Amino acid sequence: MHPARHAETQPDKPALIVAETGETVSYAELNARSNRVAQLFRARGLGRGDTVAYFLENHPSFLEFAWGAQRSGLFFVCISCKLTAPEVDYILADSGAKLLVTQASLGAVAQALDSGIERLVLDGDAEAVLAAMPDTPITDESAGTDMLYSSGTTGRPKGVKVALPDPPQIDAPNALLMLARHLYGVGPDTVYLCPAPLYHAAPLRWTMAVQRFGGTAVVMEHFEPETALAAIDRYRVTHAQFVPTHFVRMLKLPEAARARHDLSSLKVAFHAAAPCPVPVKQAMMDWWGPIIHEYYAGSEGNGMTAVGPQDWLARPGTVGRAVHGIVHICAEDGRELPARETGLVYFEGQTNFEYHNDPAKTAESRNAAGWSTLGDVGWLDEEGYLYLTDRKSFMIISGGVNIYPQEIENLLVTHPAVADVAVVGAPHDEMGEQVVAVVQPVTEAEAGDALAAELTAFCRQSLSGIKTPRRFDFVEELPRHATGKLYKRLIRDRYWGKESRIV
Repeated sequence: MHPARHAETQPDKPALIVAETGETVSYAELNARSNRVAQLFRARGLGRGDTVAYFLENHPSFLEFAWGAQRSGLFFVCISCKLTAPEVDYILADSGAKLLVTQASLGAVAQALDSGIERLVLDGDAEAVLAAMPDTPITDESAGTDMLYSSGTTGRPKGVKVALPDPPQIDAPNALLMLARHLYGVGPDTVYLCPAPLYHAAPLRWTMAVQRFGGTAVVMEHFEPETALAAIDRYRVTHAQFVPTHFVRMLKLPEAARARHDLSSLKVAFHAAAPCPVPVKQAMMDWWGPIIHEYYAGSEGNGMTAVGPQDWLARPGTVGRAVHGIVHICAEDGRELPARETGLVYFEGQTNFEYHNDPAKTAESRNAAGWSTLGDVGWLDEEGYLYLTDRKSFMIISGGVNIYPQEIENLLVTHPAVADVAVVGAPHDEMGEQVVAVVQPVTEAEAGDALAAELTAFCRQSLSGIKTPRRFDFVEELPRHATGKLYKRLIRDRYWGKESRIV
Protein backbone atom coordinates (compact mmCIF):
# COMPACT_ATOMS: atom_id res chain seq x y z
CA MET A 1 0.00 0.00 0.00
CA HIS A 2 1.39 3.35 -1.06
CA PRO A 3 0.05 6.64 -2.49
CA ALA A 4 1.77 5.75 -5.78
CA ARG A 5 -0.51 2.74 -6.17
CA HIS A 6 -3.63 4.77 -5.31
CA ALA A 7 -2.60 7.33 -7.93
CA GLU A 8 -3.05 4.56 -10.50
CA THR A 9 -6.41 3.26 -9.23
CA GLN A 10 -8.07 6.44 -7.91
CA PRO A 11 -6.10 9.41 -9.25
CA ASP A 12 -8.76 12.04 -8.56
CA LYS A 13 -9.53 11.03 -4.98
CA PRO A 14 -8.46 13.60 -2.34
CA ALA A 15 -5.34 12.45 -0.52
CA LEU A 16 -5.17 15.70 1.48
CA ILE A 17 -7.60 18.47 2.35
CA VAL A 18 -6.53 21.59 4.23
CA ALA A 19 -9.29 21.92 6.84
CA GLU A 20 -9.47 25.72 7.01
CA THR A 21 -9.31 26.50 3.27
CA GLY A 22 -10.61 23.38 1.55
CA GLU A 23 -7.49 23.20 -0.63
CA THR A 24 -7.29 19.66 -1.98
CA VAL A 25 -4.42 17.52 -3.24
CA SER A 26 -5.42 14.42 -5.20
CA TYR A 27 -3.54 11.14 -5.19
CA ALA A 28 -2.35 11.82 -8.73
CA GLU A 29 -1.01 15.21 -7.64
CA LEU A 30 0.59 13.81 -4.47
CA ASN A 31 2.32 11.09 -6.49
CA ALA A 32 3.61 13.46 -9.16
CA ARG A 33 4.84 16.02 -6.64
CA SER A 34 6.55 13.44 -4.40
CA ASN A 35 8.28 12.06 -7.52
CA ARG A 36 9.60 15.54 -8.30
CA VAL A 37 10.84 15.81 -4.70
CA ALA A 38 12.64 12.46 -4.98
CA GLN A 39 14.19 13.54 -8.28
CA LEU A 40 15.36 16.75 -6.63
CA PHE A 41 17.01 14.84 -3.80
CA ARG A 42 18.94 12.72 -6.24
CA ALA A 43 19.89 15.79 -8.28
CA ARG A 44 21.29 17.36 -5.10
CA GLY A 45 23.37 14.27 -4.37
CA LEU A 46 21.27 12.72 -1.59
CA GLY A 47 21.36 8.91 -1.68
CA ARG A 48 19.94 6.10 0.42
CA GLY A 49 20.78 6.57 4.08
CA ASP A 50 21.32 10.33 3.84
CA THR A 51 19.29 12.83 5.88
CA VAL A 52 17.03 15.73 4.89
CA ALA A 53 15.44 18.17 7.37
CA TYR A 54 12.02 19.86 7.24
CA PHE A 55 11.34 23.05 9.18
CA LEU A 56 7.69 23.47 8.19
CA GLU A 57 4.27 24.28 9.55
CA ASN A 58 1.28 22.25 8.34
CA HIS A 59 1.90 23.46 4.79
CA PRO A 60 0.05 21.70 1.93
CA SER A 61 3.44 20.57 0.58
CA PHE A 62 4.59 18.98 3.84
CA LEU A 63 3.36 15.51 2.91
CA GLU A 64 4.70 15.54 -0.66
CA PHE A 65 8.14 16.16 0.84
CA ALA A 66 7.60 13.42 3.43
CA TRP A 67 6.62 10.94 0.70
CA GLY A 68 9.47 12.17 -1.50
CA ALA A 69 11.95 11.23 1.22
CA GLN A 70 10.12 7.99 1.96
CA ARG A 71 10.47 6.81 -1.63
CA SER A 72 14.13 7.96 -1.80
CA GLY A 73 15.51 5.85 1.04
CA LEU A 74 16.24 8.92 3.18
CA PHE A 75 15.95 9.74 6.86
CA PHE A 76 13.73 12.79 7.17
CA VAL A 77 13.94 14.99 10.26
CA CYS A 78 10.84 17.09 11.00
CA ILE A 79 11.70 20.06 13.22
CA SER A 80 9.26 21.90 15.48
CA CYS A 81 8.39 25.40 14.30
CA LYS A 82 8.31 26.52 17.93
CA LEU A 83 12.07 26.19 18.31
CA THR A 84 14.54 29.04 18.29
CA ALA A 85 17.31 29.37 15.72
CA PRO A 86 20.01 27.91 18.07
CA GLU A 87 17.74 24.92 18.81
CA VAL A 88 17.17 24.33 15.09
CA ASP A 89 20.89 24.69 14.44
CA TYR A 90 21.58 22.02 17.06
CA ILE A 91 19.22 19.52 15.40
CA LEU A 92 20.58 20.25 11.92
CA ALA A 93 24.13 19.66 13.12
CA ASP A 94 23.30 16.62 15.24
CA SER A 95 21.25 14.92 12.51
CA GLY A 96 23.80 15.48 9.76
CA ALA A 97 21.11 16.79 7.41
CA LYS A 98 22.37 17.71 3.93
CA LEU A 99 19.38 19.82 2.90
CA LEU A 100 16.88 21.97 4.80
CA VAL A 101 13.37 22.56 3.46
CA THR A 102 11.59 25.49 5.09
CA GLN A 103 8.94 28.05 4.19
CA ALA A 104 8.76 31.79 3.71
CA SER A 105 6.57 32.39 6.79
CA LEU A 106 9.38 31.03 9.00
CA GLY A 107 11.95 33.25 7.37
CA ALA A 108 12.88 35.19 10.50
CA VAL A 109 14.10 32.08 12.29
CA ALA A 110 15.51 30.51 9.15
CA GLN A 111 17.53 33.63 8.39
CA ALA A 112 18.98 33.55 11.91
CA LEU A 113 20.37 30.04 11.47
CA ASP A 114 24.14 29.73 11.66
CA SER A 115 24.15 26.45 9.78
CA GLY A 116 25.54 26.66 6.27
CA ILE A 117 23.28 23.84 5.10
CA GLU A 118 21.70 24.18 1.64
CA ARG A 119 18.10 25.42 1.83
CA LEU A 120 14.94 25.17 -0.21
CA VAL A 121 12.12 27.62 0.61
CA LEU A 122 8.45 26.84 0.00
CA ASP A 123 6.50 29.82 -1.29
CA GLY A 124 9.91 30.98 -2.51
CA ASP A 125 12.37 29.23 -4.79
CA ALA A 126 11.10 25.68 -4.26
CA GLU A 127 8.24 25.81 -6.76
CA ALA A 128 10.44 26.71 -9.72
CA VAL A 129 13.11 24.22 -8.71
CA LEU A 130 10.61 21.38 -8.40
CA ALA A 131 8.85 22.28 -11.65
CA ALA A 132 12.11 21.59 -13.47
CA MET A 133 12.23 18.02 -12.11
CA PRO A 134 10.63 15.00 -13.83
CA ASP A 135 7.41 13.75 -12.26
CA THR A 136 8.39 10.12 -12.83
CA PRO A 137 9.83 7.76 -10.18
CA ILE A 138 13.58 7.72 -9.55
CA THR A 139 15.27 4.56 -10.82
CA ASP A 140 16.47 3.42 -7.41
CA GLU A 141 13.37 3.81 -5.24
CA SER A 142 13.68 2.39 -1.73
CA ALA A 143 11.91 3.00 1.55
CA GLY A 144 13.09 5.75 3.85
CA THR A 145 11.81 6.64 7.30
CA ASP A 146 11.48 9.52 9.71
CA MET A 147 14.07 10.38 12.34
CA LEU A 148 12.22 12.54 14.82
CA TYR A 149 13.63 14.49 17.72
CA SER A 150 12.09 14.58 21.16
CA SER A 151 10.23 17.78 21.93
CA GLY A 152 12.69 18.80 24.58
CA THR A 153 10.11 18.72 27.37
CA THR A 154 12.58 17.05 29.74
CA GLY A 155 15.93 18.12 28.30
CA ARG A 156 17.86 18.65 25.09
CA PRO A 157 16.17 17.01 22.09
CA LYS A 158 17.43 13.59 21.02
CA GLY A 159 16.91 12.02 17.64
CA VAL A 160 15.12 8.67 17.64
CA LYS A 161 16.74 6.60 14.91
CA VAL A 162 15.74 3.20 13.60
CA ALA A 163 17.20 1.20 10.75
CA LEU A 164 15.87 1.88 7.28
CA PRO A 165 12.98 -0.46 6.40
CA ASP A 166 13.84 -4.01 5.39
CA PRO A 167 12.51 -5.09 2.95
CA PRO A 168 13.23 -1.79 1.19
CA GLN A 169 10.18 -1.73 -1.09
CA ILE A 170 8.29 1.55 -0.68
CA ASP A 171 4.92 -0.20 -0.39
CA ALA A 172 5.98 -2.86 2.11
CA PRO A 173 3.59 -3.19 5.09
CA ASN A 174 4.60 -2.18 8.60
CA ALA A 175 3.35 -2.70 12.16
CA LEU A 176 1.49 0.63 12.31
CA LEU A 177 -0.63 -0.26 9.28
CA MET A 178 -1.70 -3.51 10.87
CA LEU A 179 -2.51 -1.78 14.15
CA ALA A 180 -4.43 0.99 12.36
CA ARG A 181 -6.63 -1.55 10.62
CA HIS A 182 -7.04 -3.86 13.61
CA LEU A 183 -7.60 -1.27 16.34
CA TYR A 184 -9.47 1.49 14.54
CA GLY A 185 -10.75 0.05 11.25
CA VAL A 186 -8.69 2.45 9.12
CA GLY A 187 -9.14 1.75 5.43
CA PRO A 188 -9.75 3.33 2.02
CA ASP A 189 -13.02 4.94 3.18
CA THR A 190 -11.40 6.66 6.16
CA VAL A 191 -11.58 10.45 6.41
CA TYR A 192 -9.03 11.32 9.06
CA LEU A 193 -8.73 14.63 10.90
CA CYS A 194 -5.21 15.62 11.93
CA PRO A 195 -5.47 18.64 14.29
CA ALA A 196 -1.81 18.66 15.36
CA PRO A 197 1.52 19.60 13.75
CA LEU A 198 2.90 17.10 11.27
CA TYR A 199 6.41 17.56 12.60
CA HIS A 200 5.56 15.24 15.48
CA ALA A 201 5.49 11.48 15.42
CA ALA A 202 1.84 10.58 15.90
CA PRO A 203 0.31 13.20 13.55
CA LEU A 204 2.86 12.45 10.84
CA ARG A 205 2.77 8.66 11.07
CA TRP A 206 -1.00 8.30 11.36
CA THR A 207 -1.60 10.73 8.49
CA MET A 208 0.82 8.84 6.26
CA ALA A 209 -0.78 5.55 7.34
CA VAL A 210 -4.21 6.81 6.21
CA GLN A 211 -2.73 7.77 2.84
CA ARG A 212 -1.15 4.32 2.54
CA PHE A 213 -4.66 2.89 2.81
CA GLY A 214 -5.99 5.32 0.21
CA GLY A 215 -8.09 7.33 2.66
CA THR A 216 -8.36 11.11 2.91
CA ALA A 217 -6.39 13.15 5.44
CA VAL A 218 -7.94 16.44 6.59
CA VAL A 219 -5.09 18.46 8.07
CA MET A 220 -5.62 21.55 10.22
CA GLU A 221 -3.15 24.40 9.83
CA HIS A 222 -3.62 25.23 13.52
CA PHE A 223 -5.85 23.71 16.16
CA GLU A 224 -8.82 25.74 17.33
CA PRO A 225 -11.53 23.87 19.22
CA GLU A 226 -14.57 24.97 17.24
CA THR A 227 -12.67 24.83 13.94
CA ALA A 228 -12.00 21.17 14.67
CA LEU A 229 -15.70 20.51 15.25
CA ALA A 230 -16.55 22.39 12.06
CA ALA A 231 -14.05 20.29 10.10
CA ILE A 232 -15.61 17.05 11.36
CA ASP A 233 -18.99 18.33 10.21
CA ARG A 234 -17.89 19.81 6.86
CA TYR A 235 -15.76 16.90 5.65
CA ARG A 236 -17.74 14.08 7.32
CA VAL A 237 -14.70 12.94 9.23
CA THR A 238 -14.76 9.28 10.33
CA HIS A 239 -11.53 9.10 12.37
CA ALA A 240 -9.63 11.70 14.39
CA GLN A 241 -6.73 11.85 16.78
CA PHE A 242 -6.44 14.27 19.68
CA VAL A 243 -4.45 14.92 22.84
CA PRO A 244 -6.03 15.59 26.25
CA THR A 245 -5.56 19.37 26.01
CA HIS A 246 -7.63 19.33 22.82
CA PHE A 247 -10.42 17.63 24.76
CA VAL A 248 -10.19 20.18 27.57
CA ARG A 249 -10.41 23.10 25.14
CA MET A 250 -13.37 21.62 23.27
CA LEU A 251 -15.21 20.85 26.51
CA LYS A 252 -14.81 24.46 27.64
CA LEU A 253 -16.53 25.79 24.51
CA PRO A 254 -19.95 27.37 25.15
CA GLU A 255 -22.75 24.86 24.87
CA ALA A 256 -24.13 26.62 21.78
CA ALA A 257 -20.79 26.23 19.98
CA ARG A 258 -20.58 22.57 20.89
CA ALA A 259 -24.11 21.91 19.66
CA ARG A 260 -23.99 23.70 16.31
CA HIS A 261 -21.93 21.05 14.52
CA ASP A 262 -23.05 17.62 13.31
CA LEU A 263 -20.51 15.08 14.53
CA SER A 264 -22.48 11.97 13.58
CA SER A 265 -19.95 10.85 10.95
CA LEU A 266 -17.26 10.34 13.59
CA LYS A 267 -16.74 6.62 14.26
CA VAL A 268 -13.43 6.63 16.11
CA ALA A 269 -11.57 9.28 18.09
CA PHE A 270 -8.30 8.17 19.58
CA HIS A 271 -5.87 10.02 21.80
CA ALA A 272 -2.35 9.70 23.12
CA ALA A 273 0.70 11.88 24.01
CA ALA A 274 -0.29 12.13 27.68
CA PRO A 275 -2.71 10.29 29.97
CA CYS A 276 -6.13 11.89 29.97
CA PRO A 277 -7.69 12.93 33.29
CA VAL A 278 -10.56 10.55 34.02
CA PRO A 279 -13.24 13.29 34.40
CA VAL A 280 -12.17 14.86 31.09
CA LYS A 281 -12.38 11.61 29.19
CA GLN A 282 -15.68 10.70 30.85
CA ALA A 283 -17.09 14.08 29.80
CA MET A 284 -15.98 13.42 26.21
CA MET A 285 -17.66 10.01 26.32
CA ASP A 286 -20.84 11.64 27.59
CA TRP A 287 -20.70 14.09 24.68
CA TRP A 288 -19.49 11.94 21.76
CA GLY A 289 -20.55 8.52 22.96
CA PRO A 290 -18.38 5.41 23.41
CA ILE A 291 -16.13 6.03 20.41
CA ILE A 292 -13.02 7.27 22.23
CA HIS A 293 -9.97 5.04 22.18
CA GLU A 294 -6.56 5.54 23.76
CA TYR A 295 -3.08 4.22 23.19
CA TYR A 296 0.29 4.61 24.85
CA ALA A 297 3.48 4.55 22.81
CA GLY A 298 6.54 6.64 22.06
CA SER A 299 8.39 7.87 19.00
CA GLU A 300 10.83 5.04 19.70
CA GLY A 301 8.27 2.47 18.53
CA ASN A 302 9.43 -0.04 21.13
CA GLY A 303 5.94 -1.04 22.26
CA MET A 304 2.33 0.01 22.47
CA THR A 305 -0.73 -0.45 24.67
CA ALA A 306 -4.29 0.32 23.64
CA VAL A 307 -7.73 0.43 25.21
CA GLY A 308 -11.17 0.72 23.66
CA PRO A 309 -14.06 2.69 25.16
CA GLN A 310 -15.85 -0.21 26.84
CA ASP A 311 -12.72 -1.56 28.53
CA TRP A 312 -11.81 1.96 29.65
CA LEU A 313 -15.27 2.54 31.11
CA ALA A 314 -14.81 -0.65 33.12
CA ARG A 315 -11.30 0.44 34.20
CA PRO A 316 -11.18 4.26 34.23
CA GLY A 317 -7.66 5.63 33.93
CA THR A 318 -6.02 2.69 32.17
CA VAL A 319 -4.03 3.18 28.95
CA GLY A 320 -4.76 -0.41 27.97
CA ARG A 321 -3.03 -3.71 27.43
CA ALA A 322 -0.07 -4.43 25.20
CA VAL A 323 -0.79 -4.73 21.48
CA HIS A 324 2.86 -4.46 20.45
CA GLY A 325 5.56 -5.86 22.73
CA ILE A 326 5.15 -7.16 26.30
CA VAL A 327 4.80 -4.77 29.27
CA HIS A 328 6.85 -5.20 32.45
CA ILE A 329 7.06 -3.03 35.58
CA CYS A 330 10.48 -2.92 37.20
CA ALA A 331 11.96 -1.44 40.35
CA GLU A 332 15.03 0.78 40.35
CA ASP A 333 17.21 -2.26 41.09
CA GLY A 334 15.86 -4.09 38.02
CA ARG A 335 13.48 -6.45 39.86
CA GLU A 336 10.22 -7.12 38.05
CA LEU A 337 7.34 -6.02 40.25
CA PRO A 338 4.02 -7.78 40.81
CA ALA A 339 0.58 -6.41 39.94
CA ARG A 340 -0.36 -3.02 41.44
CA GLU A 341 3.18 -2.09 42.44
CA THR A 342 4.54 1.09 40.85
CA GLY A 343 7.80 1.19 38.91
CA LEU A 344 9.37 1.96 35.56
CA VAL A 345 7.43 0.77 32.50
CA TYR A 346 9.46 -1.49 30.18
CA PHE A 347 8.59 -3.13 26.88
CA GLU A 348 9.97 -6.50 25.91
CA GLY A 349 10.25 -7.04 22.18
CA GLN A 350 11.93 -5.47 19.24
CA THR A 351 14.09 -2.58 20.48
CA ASN A 352 16.03 -1.57 17.40
CA PHE A 353 15.87 2.16 18.08
CA GLU A 354 18.80 4.25 19.23
CA TYR A 355 19.20 7.83 20.34
CA HIS A 356 21.26 9.40 17.60
CA ASN A 357 24.80 10.31 18.70
CA ASP A 358 23.99 9.42 22.31
CA PRO A 359 25.06 5.87 23.12
CA ALA A 360 24.83 6.57 26.86
CA LYS A 361 21.15 7.51 26.64
CA THR A 362 20.53 4.50 24.41
CA ALA A 363 22.14 2.23 26.99
CA GLU A 364 20.16 3.85 29.83
CA SER A 365 16.92 2.99 28.05
CA ARG A 366 17.64 -0.77 28.33
CA ASN A 367 17.82 -3.07 31.32
CA ALA A 368 19.83 -6.26 31.76
CA ALA A 369 17.13 -8.30 30.02
CA GLY A 370 17.25 -6.05 26.96
CA TRP A 371 13.84 -4.52 27.64
CA SER A 372 13.48 -0.80 26.86
CA THR A 373 11.80 2.06 28.72
CA LEU A 374 10.65 5.57 27.80
CA GLY A 375 11.13 6.73 31.38
CA ASP A 376 7.46 6.51 32.35
CA VAL A 377 6.24 5.26 35.72
CA GLY A 378 3.16 3.09 36.17
CA TRP A 379 1.63 -0.18 37.32
CA LEU A 380 -0.26 -3.17 35.93
CA ASP A 381 -3.45 -4.69 37.24
CA GLU A 382 -4.00 -8.44 37.43
CA GLU A 383 -5.31 -8.57 33.86
CA GLY A 384 -2.36 -6.73 32.37
CA TYR A 385 -3.96 -3.30 32.01
CA LEU A 386 -1.40 -0.50 32.37
CA TYR A 387 -1.95 2.63 34.46
CA LEU A 388 0.58 5.46 34.08
CA THR A 389 1.59 7.50 37.09
CA ASP A 390 4.01 10.05 35.64
CA ARG A 391 7.43 10.43 34.10
CA LYS A 392 10.31 9.49 36.36
CA SER A 393 12.03 12.82 35.70
CA PHE A 394 8.94 14.78 36.83
CA MET A 395 8.71 13.14 40.24
CA ILE A 396 8.80 15.50 43.23
CA ILE A 397 10.60 14.34 46.38
CA SER A 398 9.33 16.31 49.36
CA GLY A 399 10.46 15.30 52.81
CA GLY A 400 11.50 11.94 51.42
CA VAL A 401 8.04 11.28 49.95
CA ASN A 402 7.69 10.60 46.21
CA ILE A 403 4.93 12.73 44.68
CA TYR A 404 3.80 12.36 41.07
CA PRO A 405 2.50 15.66 39.62
CA GLN A 406 0.17 14.07 37.10
CA GLU A 407 -2.37 13.11 39.75
CA ILE A 408 -2.52 16.70 40.99
CA GLU A 409 -2.67 18.16 37.48
CA ASN A 410 -5.48 15.80 36.51
CA LEU A 411 -7.52 17.07 39.45
CA LEU A 412 -6.83 20.79 39.07
CA VAL A 413 -7.65 20.93 35.34
CA THR A 414 -11.22 19.89 36.18
CA HIS A 415 -11.80 23.07 38.20
CA PRO A 416 -13.94 25.47 36.15
CA ALA A 417 -11.56 28.39 36.73
CA VAL A 418 -8.50 26.49 35.46
CA ALA A 419 -7.67 26.50 31.73
CA ASP A 420 -4.35 24.69 32.11
CA VAL A 421 -1.97 23.70 34.88
CA ALA A 422 1.48 22.30 35.53
CA VAL A 423 2.68 21.00 38.88
CA VAL A 424 6.40 21.06 39.64
CA GLY A 425 8.76 20.72 42.54
CA ALA A 426 10.46 23.93 43.70
CA PRO A 427 13.41 24.20 46.12
CA HIS A 428 12.57 24.17 49.82
CA ASP A 429 15.10 24.53 52.63
CA GLU A 430 13.46 22.03 54.96
CA MET A 431 11.61 19.60 52.69
CA GLY A 432 14.02 19.60 49.75
CA GLU A 433 11.17 20.34 47.35
CA GLN A 434 7.70 21.76 47.74
CA VAL A 435 4.74 21.22 45.44
CA VAL A 436 3.96 24.26 43.28
CA ALA A 437 0.99 24.55 40.90
CA VAL A 438 1.49 26.90 37.95
CA VAL A 439 -2.01 27.77 36.77
CA GLN A 440 -3.33 29.36 33.60
CA PRO A 441 -6.74 30.67 34.67
CA VAL A 442 -9.72 30.76 32.33
CA THR A 443 -10.06 34.47 33.10
CA GLU A 444 -6.87 36.35 33.84
CA ALA A 445 -8.68 38.73 36.18
CA GLU A 446 -9.44 35.82 38.54
CA ALA A 447 -5.75 35.22 39.27
CA GLY A 448 -4.78 36.02 42.83
CA ASP A 449 -4.98 35.01 46.46
CA ALA A 450 -8.72 34.28 46.43
CA LEU A 451 -8.42 31.77 43.57
CA ALA A 452 -5.34 30.23 45.20
CA ALA A 453 -7.31 29.67 48.40
CA GLU A 454 -10.21 28.21 46.44
CA LEU A 455 -7.91 25.80 44.59
CA THR A 456 -6.21 24.78 47.82
CA ALA A 457 -9.56 23.87 49.34
CA PHE A 458 -10.52 22.07 46.12
CA CYS A 459 -7.37 19.93 46.26
CA ARG A 460 -7.78 19.08 49.94
CA GLN A 461 -11.12 17.47 49.16
CA SER A 462 -9.38 14.76 47.14
CA LEU A 463 -5.67 14.81 47.94
CA SER A 464 -3.55 14.26 51.01
CA GLY A 465 -1.86 17.24 52.58
CA ILE A 466 1.56 16.27 51.21
CA LYS A 467 0.20 16.32 47.64
CA THR A 468 -1.73 19.57 47.96
CA PRO A 469 0.26 22.42 46.38
CA ARG A 470 1.88 24.70 48.90
CA ARG A 471 1.97 27.52 46.38
CA PHE A 472 -0.07 28.64 43.39
CA ASP A 473 1.52 30.82 40.72
CA PHE A 474 -0.57 32.24 37.90
CA VAL A 475 0.58 32.74 34.31
CA GLU A 476 -1.05 34.03 31.16
CA GLU A 477 -0.17 30.87 29.21
CA LEU A 478 1.75 27.68 29.89
CA PRO A 479 4.55 26.71 27.50
CA ARG A 480 2.84 23.89 25.67
CA HIS A 481 3.79 22.49 22.33
CA ALA A 482 1.09 22.41 19.67
CA THR A 483 0.90 18.63 20.15
CA GLY A 484 -0.28 19.24 23.69
CA LYS A 485 2.98 18.27 25.38
CA LEU A 486 4.05 20.54 28.19
CA TYR A 487 7.55 22.00 28.31
CA LYS A 488 7.77 21.24 32.00
CA ARG A 489 11.54 21.61 31.94
CA LEU A 490 11.12 25.32 31.18
CA ILE A 491 8.70 25.76 34.07
CA ARG A 492 10.91 23.97 36.59
CA ASP A 493 13.96 25.89 35.46
CA ARG A 494 12.22 29.09 36.58
CA TYR A 495 12.40 27.80 40.14
CA TRP A 496 15.68 25.91 40.04
CA GLY A 497 17.73 27.95 37.59
CA LYS A 498 21.19 26.50 37.15
CA GLU A 499 20.48 24.12 40.02
CA SER A 500 17.78 22.31 38.08
CA ARG A 501 18.01 18.58 38.55
CA ILE A 502 16.37 17.93 35.21
CA VAL A 503 18.33 15.69 32.86
